Amino acid sequence: MSTENRFTDKISNEETALLPAIEFQGEIRLVERERDIEDACQYLMQQPIVGFDTETRPSFQQGVTYRVSLLQLSSADRCYLFRLNKIPLARPILRLLESREVLKVGADVAGDLRSLRQLRRFHDGGFIDLQALAPEWGIGEKSLRKLSAIVLGMRVSKAQRLSNWEAATLTPKQQLYAATDAWVCTQIYERLQHTPKIK
Repeated sequence: MSTENRFTDKISNEETALLPAIEFQGEIRLVERERDIEDACQYLMQQPIVGFDTETRPSFQQGVTYRVSLLQLSSADRCYLFRLNKIPLARPILRLLESREVLKVGADVAGDLRSLRQLRRFHDGGFIDLQALAPEWGIGEKSLRKLSAIVLGMRVSKAQRLSNWEAATLTPKQQLYAATDAWVCTQIYERLQHTPKIK
């Protein structure tokens, strides 16, 4: 554990933009066929901690909304991208989302879970929301980009956020963006755990 907490409360967009980018360096596996769901979930169920995020196709029309398209679950070195516009929110995925043994870390977890529950009802377990944790370390920012900037000193790119997550094929840039968003949650969490909270 480091001996002191040097985290700032806030960081500006300008300061964040000057930081080096952080990217997931591990293996990215797309899950877009039902037969691949079980193996992916078996691997993830064996992990002590998993990064969690979702993506939804953006709507540029008032009154038009889309259902969640992508569920990202990442270990330290492998990220699975479940394409929920192509596969169901199947029982093995629900078991993982309900498991209290597998720690799942995200930012704005409640919003992501709400989106997933529009597809199928389930009782979540084992989730940690960085937005709820951050104030214990004196951090006032809520966005994943700002949390990464303050805790890791690195910038998460948001360039692909408004891209089409229901496209027939996800581009390599989309895949990397999605994997990084889930994985970086585990990195922020681990750093917080090794830093003293504010008194």
